[in-house]
Amino acid sequence: EIHNNVIWASTAAEGIVRLANLINKVPTSVADRPVEQVKPSNFALYANYPNPFNPTTTIRFDLDKNANIELAVYNVRGELVNIIASGYHSSGSHIVEWNGKDRSDRMVPSGIYIYKLKVGEASYSRKMTLLK
Repeated sequence: EIHNNVIWASTAAEGIVRLANLINKVPTSVADRPVEQVKPSNFALYANYPNPFNPTTTIRFDLDKNANIELAVYNVRGELVNIIASGYHSSGSHIVEWNGKDRSDRMVPSGIYIYKLKVGEASYSRKMTLLK
């Protein structure tokens, strides 16, 4: 989108980003060159996007080394809702989308949910909100 002579773009992983200033409706700062892939130097679990969400949300995490993982969603009572990713994942950035459904493929009710990523002996969690 263009607002106030600035080009803006929206991405699932990064949110809204500024791309370029406009002069006579011509982009002036967008570079066309290859992007170098950078491996993460440590583990990270990011906030889901969008949050609150309806009906889907994106969860991003970085692995600094190859690992077996489990990414699961729990309700506020600590009950397992769904496992949305599991198994061997290579080092790097990963994106998983949750469709707001439980293990029986039924939509879950509005509320606060916890997504928890287990990597080896470590586990990390964050909150997200489903609004209908």
